Amino acid sequence: MANSAVDVEKTRIGLLPDWPLLVWMIMVTLLMGIFSGMTSAEIISLFNSGWGYAVGEFALILIPSFIIAAAIDRQRISAPPQISVGLAPIIGAGMVCPDTAYAALSPMIKRRKLSLAFGAYAGFKLLFPAGPLIVATSLGVADGRLLAYCLLIFVPVWVAGLVYSWIIEAQLDGEEESYTSGDISRSLILLWPFALLAALLALGVIFDLSFNSWIDFATNPKGALILTAAAALSMVARHNRRECIDSGIRRTGSLLLIIGAASAFSAFLTSIVPMEEIFVAQRGILALTTMFLLAAMFKMLQGSSMATFAAVGPVALPIVTASEVSPFMAVIAICLGSFVAILPNDSYYWLVRKNALPKESELTATAILSGGATLQAAVGLAVLLGVYMVTVS
Repeated sequence: MANSAVDVEKTRIGLLPDWPLLVWMIMVTLLMGIFSGMTSAEIISLFNSGWGYAVGEFALILIPSFIIAAAIDRQRISAPPQISVGLAPIIGAGMVCPDTAYAALSPMIKRRKLSLAFGAYAGFKLLFPAGPLIVATSLGVADGRLLAYCLLIFVPVWVAGLVYSWIIEAQLDGEEESYTSGDISRSLILLWPFALLAALLALGVIFDLSFNSWIDFATNPKGALILTAAAALSMVARHNRRECIDSGIRRTGSLLLIIGAASAFSAFLTSIVPMEEIFVAQRGILALTTMFLLAAMFKMLQGSSMATFAAVGPVALPIVTASEVSPFMAVIAICLGSFVAILPNDSYYWLVRKNALPKESELTATAILSGGATLQAAVGLAVLLGVYMVTVS
């Protein structure tokens, strides 16, 4: 798998250096300042202020999320295909990574791996505390309606992925399922931290708990994640807890760099480009479609879903502000755009391709994975635009 990924990277157009997204963002940001006539002091000052935008909030989200992922990954979940596929979106969102969720669940099943893959993908993109919370933090969205709208959009998107998977899986060869049900109850119990997270988030949305700072923070997404991380660590042997924490910090570090660079880029873009004049005429469907296409472009160029979330939010913020589009609907539009598409520059492609489609050619595997992800995106966008039209009518 690694060699194939390297070969794909080498086939990219060689006109530009093959540098990481982080380096490109920093270079483009600095060049924007230079070409606009800013002094060096102005460039550095604006870069510093832009880099620091919301980085603290992201740290409070990502560190506990990745600690939860590391702790849950140490558990051995065992369940029949129906339960495994049903758990995929929850695990994908809870682990804030479809790769980790798929790697944890796929060994348990033989014939429903695509259903598992698209379920984990949908959960990661549309359920808390993954995509929606990360993008919402970038846009400064704290609307309780976001959670309900994400669930509303998630259901048809997940169903679309399942139906698509069933059609494809019916044409693929696969082994008969064999499993034991003795460990099912134990495996479901191991997922109780996710139930705790859901309960805390629901309490924060339904009730005004600001009368007590402890309770208010515990039912805020950041506080709820910290408590859930502590609960997940309680299931891990004491001598392994430090390793889970270190894993969370390592995975967060690289993303905070991308988020910082994207935030600095956004600050320069807002300062130099007259966003209000460009996007002021955009409203409703046009603005939401713009958000969708912006995320899709980032995803196809970058490959990484998490890097797309980290980069698009700060860049989209001035556009959302200028267009006056509903912020929580903009969050969902960005999340849906990031579905497009599962290409060979995405690590998830190689994981699923090797495990679920080992006998298919690269062209067929790319068509299957990208086709399913794009279908999910299209269904989600159609539902989102339909909901928008209903709410404004």
